[in-house]
Amino acid sequence: MKREARGELKIFFGYAAGAGKTYAMLEEARAVAKSGVDVVVGVIDPHTRPETMALLEGMEVLPPLKAEGAASGEFDLDAALKRKPELILVDELAHTNARGLRHTKRYSDIEELLNAGIHVFTTVNVQHVESLNDLVASITQVIVEERVPDSIFDRAEQLELVDIEPEELLQRLKDGNVYKAGQAERELAPFFTPDNLVALREISLRYTADQVNQELETIKNSRTGGSRYQLNEHILVCVGPSPSSKKVIRTAARMASAFHGRFTALYVETPDFETFSDEMKKQIHENLHLAEILGAKLTTTYSDDIPYQIVEFARVSGISKIVIGRQKQAKGLKRFFSGNAGFIDRILSLAPDLEVFVIPDEEPDLRREGLLSWRGRKLSFSMKDFCKTVLIMAAAAAAGLLFQYMGMRDANAVTILILGVLVTANQTNGRIYGVMASLAGVLLFNFFFISPRFTLYANAEYAVTFLVMLAAALITSTLTSRAHSQASASALNVYRTDILLDAGSRLQHAESLDEIVIESERQIYKIMKKPVLFYTVEKGEIANIYSYDSQQERPVNELYMTGEEQAVVKWVIRNKKKAGKRTDTLPGAKAYYIPVKDGHNEVLAVVGLVLDDSVPLEDMERSLLSALLGQIAFALENYYSERKKRETEVEAERERFRANLLRSISHDLRTPLTSISGSASSLLSTDFAPETRKKLTQGIYEDSIWLIELVENLLAISRFDGDKIEARKEPQLLEEVIEEAMNHMTRKSIEHIVSSEVEDPLLMAEVDVTLIVQVLVNLINNAVEYTPKGSKIQIRAFSENGQAVVQVADDGNGVPDSEKEAVFQMFYTGGSREKSDSRRGMGLGLALCKSIVEAHGGRICIKDNVPRGAIFEFTLPLAEVKNYENFNSNR
Repeated sequence: MKREARGELKIFFGYAAGAGKTYAMLEEARAVAKSGVDVVVGVIDPHTRPETMALLEGMEVLPPLKAEGAASGEFDLDAALKRKPELILVDELAHTNARGLRHTKRYSDIEELLNAGIHVFTTVNVQHVESLNDLVASITQVIVEERVPDSIFDRAEQLELVDIEPEELLQRLKDGNVYKAGQAERELAPFFTPDNLVALREISLRYTADQVNQELETIKNSRTGGSRYQLNEHILVCVGPSPSSKKVIRTAARMASAFHGRFTALYVETPDFETFSDEMKKQIHENLHLAEILGAKLTTTYSDDIPYQIVEFARVSGISKIVIGRQKQAKGLKRFFSGNAGFIDRILSLAPDLEVFVIPDEEPDLRREGLLSWRGRKLSFSMKDFCKTVLIMAAAAAAGLLFQYMGMRDANAVTILILGVLVTANQTNGRIYGVMASLAGVLLFNFFFISPRFTLYANAEYAVTFLVMLAAALITSTLTSRAHSQASASALNVYRTDILLDAGSRLQHAESLDEIVIESERQIYKIMKKPVLFYTVEKGEIANIYSYDSQQERPVNELYMTGEEQAVVKWVIRNKKKAGKRTDTLPGAKAYYIPVKDGHNEVLAVVGLVLDDSVPLEDMERSLLSALLGQIAFALENYYSERKKRETEVEAERERFRANLLRSISHDLRTPLTSISGSASSLLSTDFAPETRKKLTQGIYEDSIWLIELVENLLAISRFDGDKIEARKEPQLLEEVIEEAMNHMTRKSIEHIVSSEVEDPLLMAEVDVTLIVQVLVNLINNAVEYTPKGSKIQIRAFSENGQAVVQVADDGNGVPDSEKEAVFQMFYTGGSREKSDSRRGMGLGLALCKSIVEAHGGRICIKDNVPRGAIFEFTLPLAEVKNYENFNSNR
């Protein structure tokens, strides 16, 4: 399938509304239209100024699409694709589409236009650039909700800065040339101040310069083979649950763009993740989604020791720079207990050879993301674990009392209570139960073992004992809980590794496409626990649809395989992007569709997941699914590569066959044709004696018969489909098939005794009559050719083991064991075998017989005929005829 060239994107870039972006876009579009380019206006901002709207005169404008919630209409993407101009103008790149349209964002509309080969002009302001959002917000104190990923700018062929002096822009605003009367004052106060505009202008100039430099380096790289300007930088950003992590992610994205390096976002999931509130989990998903939009590769790992896991991942992955957020530091004990300062210091100590960039956090409340804070988490309570804590500590106290009764010292009671704390921490889930056990141990020791007993009053001399015991209990509880958490994290890592290794092994051993798809569905279901759809893709179109719903392998409801759902899959194939439920593209679909792409960004398959309406995908599920899809892509790529290799080998073998066939024909036809022409010429020019004339005529006849047999074999060979023969089988009486073959025997057969014997006159087989007659003729003529005159040749047919068996037996010299397999090879004409008259032969007949018999589902072989000679035997599938009389009357 011919790939359609991608359209080119030009962005008219400004630092504020009213800078003249749309005006500049329309002016250039009119100039381009005068040169003969087909230009269409897709959509223009309805608030555009009168002088700008005047430029629309004489230009074709697509009618707006009426949509729910859109007062002035939306851009009609389908109409634009159907019209398919060379260039289309789409204003307001950062616009959010009305609900119910194919894409949530207008930049996705533009991506689809570009993929369809349509060039696009569009406009956008600097505050809408995703990576600059925090910087702009810090200047203007205004958070812009409509943002555009930097990847859109990276893929733009041209970025034109539309600049204007801030003073001139403010004057235009006051004159009402930007907003309507009354609206200017509302917009002017929070955003359009001289300081803001100057700062925004500087940011836009720098951003434009960066894009130009990046384009220049790309050109230089292409000229120097791509090695001169590659810095091999790999930026790692550490993602957390704080809303302010977005600032860290955007900073890291700008760094990755500036260094032209790879960009990875890492989230370390701890066992405490289950205690996080829904709001915190949602925030983590949003942060990871932002990183993905900005071009990061998402990775989730599992550990209780976050700094160590970050550093280890950085070392294994070849990270050159780590970007991490730092909150505003608290003072005194509050700073000590927050753990934030120690967190960053530990990363620095563990990775002295890595560059670590710490980005200040604007969030004033340290507890919002404090690593040791409980705020924002669910304090889950388990009655089972609480009862375990009570029973274990009660048992420890009872044991301590027993030791005291036996006259042992109080130190033994302390030891047994600390042991109870350790057992509690080990047998319960959650650090809170270890803390409860620690406090309970101190109180129990005070109540039962310190005088006065059975009171919580204690002498001052035991104060140190209390403090030491409490500290020891808390430390051991914390360490035990941490070990328990690390074990859980290790188990998760082992589980993840086992799944991927198992999937990789199973996919590697899958041979056919069906096996790969079925195994892929099973592995995806094993991870996601959701119904799976699998669309294989060939030549850019859906080839087959598979479904998998549970361990019982029930098919997915046909509701998820309708024409509408397949239309979403086709969009995914064309645009090579995710779509469907929970995405910004075609969110009304019933499933979530992900493309499976090879190393060349070609879509090999599309995976569909039937997601629940409310339950989001966990980060572990996303991470595992991403890794698994990579393995599936590798397996599919290998399969298609092997298939292409086999097709190439078959084609090469076919070409060799044609070459050998033509070579043999040109060589073997020359002799009989020369003989025929020579004999005919002699007969015409000379008056020979009757016996000589008969001999010459006999030679002409025999040569012509040989040519006829050759042509028959060549015609049969022409029915080859690749390396197989197409057999049109139907029930036939073998007795009639044999009689037909005997009518086409060579003339030399009169010098032999040829007979036939059929065990049952009603013996029938499923055969292609023309082909099986050809087999019998070849076998009979072969027996005639290789046996002396007067030899006996017998054709027998009988049933055996549910098959029809046909034999052609002779009493000649037989076939040596060394040649019994070789005689069925193409162009084999015999080594030690001697023909009765040393006639020529191309070696096509027996090879053709083998192909025809195998095409019927049978087999052919050579056996020794006792006491002498050879038997050529082949089998055919039996046919059942319920009413022979009707069958015979229809013949």
